[in-house]
Amino acid sequence: MNSTDTPAVNEASIAEYLLQHPEFFEHHAEMLTRVQLSSGHGSRAVSLQERQAEMLREKIKGLELRIMDMVRNSSENSAIAHKIHRWSCALAGVQDVRQLPHAIAEGIQTEFDVPQVGIRVWDVAGPYMGSLFTMGVSEDAKSFATSLTMPFCGPNLGFEPTAWLSNPDEVQSIALLTLREGPNDSQSPAFGLLVLGSPDPLRFDATMGTEFLSRIAEQASAALSRLRVMPSGN
Repeated sequence: MNSTDTPAVNEASIAEYLLQHPEFFEHHAEMLTRVQLSSGHGSRAVSLQERQAEMLREKIKGLELRIMDMVRNSSENSAIAHKIHRWSCALAGVQDVRQLPHAIAEGIQTEFDVPQVGIRVWDVAGPYMGSLFTMGVSEDAKSFATSLTMPFCGPNLGFEPTAWLSNPDEVQSIALLTLREGPNDSQSPAFGLLVLGSPDPLRFDATMGTEFLSRIAEQASAALSRLRVMPSGN
């Protein structure tokens, strides 16, 4: 038989054979002690058992890091949820409806450490027309607010709502939160817009999650819907 008649032996066929015949190492147990592998932590040779132990320790370490990340994220989410709850309770206690926009903006700045917050509301009831929080909104801005189906996060590109902030020139990143009558209804027309601004270009990044921002928008929408109803006695 010449070399061309010998079946090709390669790593894949050997691995497949061992997978199909796990009893091989039972019949040749002495090989397990003779096999020498390079260590994952240097050039020294280690036994198969030692290398397996190293791999297992590395896997356990990786799992521990993942668990730590999960615990940290859970703790952070719990803290944010607590802040939203505390902020919502404060809004519920506001008696003067005209003070709601200011209370919302101030609460977001305090609870969530947002440097600048702006807010505008339109289509309000008669007694509230002409208030500062209803002024300086173009029809384009209203249409843009309605077009947003989720909070917008990204760099300050000179959107009109940025001008509603106290120091717009200092803002590097923004979040735009649409205010709507129906919660979780991205199709209903907007009646307002919240603007969050930060000098940190990464504070409101396009890749960040927006779940909590959506909750803030819903809470603010629910509170500010009172401005769309005529006060009793009028």
